[in-house]
Amino acid sequence: MKQGKYVLATSLLAALSACGGGGGSTTATDNPQTPPSAATAAPVSVPIVVSDASSENWAAINITLVSLTLTDTNGKQTANLLSTPWSGNLEQLDNIASSLQAATLVSGSTYTGATLTISANPGDVSLVVASDPEPGFPEAANAVIPASRIQIQGAQGTTGALTVTVPVKLAQPFTAPQASSATNPTPTSNSGAINIEFDLDHPAFIVGHVPAAGAANIWSVNFNGPVRHKPVNDLTRLILNHQYATVTSVSPSINTVVFELNKATLSNGNYSATDTGKSLTASLDSSNGTLFYDLDTPANNATIKDFSNSAIVTALQQPGVYVRIACRYQQNGSLILTRIYASKSFSKVFISPEGHVIHVDSNAGTSFWMDQADGKPAKILIDPTTKFFFRNPNAASDATPIGSGSAFVSARNLLRGFKVKVTPADASANPLHASTVDIEAAPFNGRIGNVSTSGFNLGYQFNTSDDNYSSPLTYISSATANGFDPLNPSVAISGFKFWNYGFPTLITYTNAGTDAIKAFVATTGGANNAAISFGTAATAYYAQGQTYAVWGDAANKNGWSAPYAVLTPITIPRTSVSSALVAGTGSNQYSFGISAKGGTKPVTVYVSTASGSATLVYQVDRTKDVVSITPQDITSSAGLSALQTALATSGVRIEVTGIPQADGSLKGSTVKYYTGTQPSSDR
Repeated sequence: MKQGKYVLATSLLAALSACGGGGGSTTATDNPQTPPSAATAAPVSVPIVVSDASSENWAAINITLVSLTLTDTNGKQTANLLSTPWSGNLEQLDNIASSLQAATLVSGSTYTGATLTISANPGDVSLVVASDPEPGFPEAANAVIPASRIQIQGAQGTTGALTVTVPVKLAQPFTAPQASSATNPTPTSNSGAINIEFDLDHPAFIVGHVPAAGAANIWSVNFNGPVRHKPVNDLTRLILNHQYATVTSVSPSINTVVFELNKATLSNGNYSATDTGKSLTASLDSSNGTLFYDLDTPANNATIKDFSNSAIVTALQQPGVYVRIACRYQQNGSLILTRIYASKSFSKVFISPEGHVIHVDSNAGTSFWMDQADGKPAKILIDPTTKFFFRNPNAASDATPIGSGSAFVSARNLLRGFKVKVTPADASANPLHASTVDIEAAPFNGRIGNVSTSGFNLGYQFNTSDDNYSSPLTYISSATANGFDPLNPSVAISGFKFWNYGFPTLITYTNAGTDAIKAFVATTGGANNAAISFGTAATAYYAQGQTYAVWGDAANKNGWSAPYAVLTPITIPRTSVSSALVAGTGSNQYSFGISAKGGTKPVTVYVSTASGSATLVYQVDRTKDVVSITPQDITSSAGLSALQTALATSGVRIEVTGIPQADGSLKGSTVKYYTGTQPSSDR
């Protein structure tokens, strides 16, 4: 049974350096900060990063971002904030961020919109199938989808220069902070960030049309709709991905390093370093220490708080040395080095598999498999000395191991779906033996169960049943800081919180009148779980959720805890209309019935036409080999009429996602209906 997995988002983050600048994530704090007071106009430095979350079916979703601009309250648009285009695999940035560069805004300016330009020539968006996609996925594992079967919606321009323009309205205005001075662009305060999200599992982002007649599958990629603004609060808790570089200079007196950033370029089957023309300055962690790994001379490996060790300075400054670095941002916008890997061989630095865990030998705990960006799985062996880290900036787990060896794995602390980066003990070995494993993101998804006031389970079923899990999670401590109320940014949140997918500003948290944990138990149906049913065991669907867990919270010092839960819509496969759309009893409410293949009774779906919270509706049309996706705004009479017409005939194929309700109905999140060539009844 398809679990209807929903990821939290891909984020394109333009963050003020004073706020910690980097990292787009949906960890524990994703709410806006109180805007700064009026500022004197002056240039202020703005780092820009891109990040995302994962999708089970894809190993790679590659895009090229050509430009990003902001629009102020007067309608004036900034220049392109990117000096060069950014290309990358959105799948590899699961809950972490890739730093693009620093841009400049004007202190005191207020911005209300952003505009993205994405390259849209054939091949500019590429898709690689994961090595173990969900059951029923219509493409072969590891397949590279030909460019001829990828259609980018909304492409404009001339051949060879096609682009898609994506306008995004900011959920709330953003005011650039005060600069330190007219000549120093460092901001003087923490003032939030501009976070533009790509929702990878949005039902209209990548739409596969599998025709009943058996013609080739067409994958339609639509950026308008799945891209949105989501305010972010504490960027110091967000995670930057590893970067490749050469060392420009080392300053032992102030414990900083200047790097020239590289990117890995594939040529004739080999990867080499290519200078990006961008620099980066970062400092050692003088409090917790920076982990230094000399991949050529392991005797130099050490935890360093300064550059008093001349051998390490020499190793960094010798000609031809390449490095891989992991950093975190501070409140003042500076970068702190958490790890440095150095070698005169770029292949040693580069050979560090990164991707999602796709299989774990949880019995012996001696190995796991992971998907890489090329779609090919890699087997990783666990030695007794293998150290596991959890990338949680400003926490001990980012600098000290949370476990080691096979015992950590056999205890099911590493699960399928986790995003990891592996440093091999010997880059030439096959298979690779892990020296260190960085857990960059720990997503738990699926059916919510065993809900109590002390915790709950999240369980997921995969194509490979050995990877199935139902894992217990504790709530984070009631004393753990957990962001701010997005509708009242002066109110700090502590402890667990939850919200419905698509409504991240409507957060339930503990306050004078609400106990968030008791509310969560009631909402999810407690130990019995909320469910809808089409009359058979095979057509029963349960409340689902997702969290990105944290390690070492006060509530669970040696395990995973949930800082929040997002109640995610479930996708009901193989559905058709059983009764037409009619007005409901509530304001702006309509309902219709659906039947599921294999079921014996219908389920009622409620949709909303309320502005700002309307159910998302899409018309998917395939005419010959051209697929088009058209949003239908059902807050308008024309859009509502189009939906009524589409649902007027019993038996018409549709796809619905929604959240199960206590009365057995489904609160509709999205509705897709089809025109032209109809899709296969098996999907």
